Amino acid sequence: MKETPPANARRLRILHVIFLLGETNSQYNEHCLPVKGMRDLSVCTYFEPKLQVPDEIEVFAGDGTLRGFFRAIGSAVRASRYDVIHAHAPPTAVLLMLGLVRQPRRRELFRSLVYTVHDSFHDYKLRDKLFMLPIFATFRRTVFCGRAANESYPALWRALLRGRGRVVPNAADLERVGRAVSGAGIHNGAFEIVSVGRLERVKDPLALLAAFRQVDDGSTRLHLIGVGTLESRLRHELRVSELDDRVELTGLIPRDEVFVRCAEADLFVSPSRGEGLPVAVMEAMASGCPVVLSDIPPHREIAAGVDFIPLVPVGDALSLAREIDRFRNMTPEQRRAVGVKCRNLARDRFALERMHAGYEAVYRELA
Repeated sequence: MKETPPANARRLRILHVIFLLGETNSQYNEHCLPVKGMRDLSVCTYFEPKLQVPDEIEVFAGDGTLRGFFRAIGSAVRASRYDVIHAHAPPTAVLLMLGLVRQPRRRELFRSLVYTVHDSFHDYKLRDKLFMLPIFATFRRTVFCGRAANESYPALWRALLRGRGRVVPNAADLERVGRAVSGAGIHNGAFEIVSVGRLERVKDPLALLAAFRQVDDGSTRLHLIGVGTLESRLRHELRVSELDDRVELTGLIPRDEVFVRCAEADLFVSPSRGEGLPVAVMEAMASGCPVVLSDIPPHREIAAGVDFIPLVPVGDALSLAREIDRFRNMTPEQRRAVGVKCRNLARDRFALERMHAGYEAVYRELA
């Protein structure tokens, strides 16, 4: 199902400002690729892209320097007039404002600015929290990626919005997930657990590893997909615990392969301490994998009203181990039945066309 613009509406021209175009970049994968045939899209980046961009999307690439980024911004705004200039991260949004100040059409350009908040307040570094003060005060629209993310912001930040804030929940590209997992098989071997996320304290992979130790019986496998500063510590823990043969640190892998890994797993676990509205969880659900989530507001937003997604206290390895063990003791048919419920929930609440329709409405408020 494709997003349908309002009747007789002209095609919007959007410039997305993105730090880096890479395999795992959600702004590119969710905001650009699926609508490349419905909007005139351009992308301005701080770094050179790390992937091949379709011809339908024009790219103005920086070279990893401030001078290069400002040069790319200048080239982009001289090349066309945009209905919306959409930034997705605090540093690039602030740099975008600085770059536009130097442009002859700066008043017109500032009237087209949209910013998306992709995380909850407490998950940002202090620098980024401060950056969002001028962003909230200046951008014509600030869009929060979920209700929980919106509610996490303190009164000062919310006051700066002056009615210009909107909520458009994140979503997953269900069609892409479906294509990727269409050939996935059903295994009958070890109990397979998968977790997708940065190996950072906020994602709490150490709590998951501690839970895994409690349920490890030699026939269970854990796959941690992602990179981050905790990788060396995790590898040390695996060596000390002699779990190297049962716990895999995959690093970054192609996005479609992530979907297949989820489809072929018995359980997806997110022990995260903070999120915006996690697309990785939605994609795991869309692949038909049961999920166990930490009890944080964004996860509650996903699991609202259903009883087949357990929420466990943050950092509680014992409770996490109990839930993992409960799913392990189910029959494969029982787990698949839960996975079907997860897939249906993703389809009903988190389909990508819902998100794009929400952004279409926000864009047209400015256009």
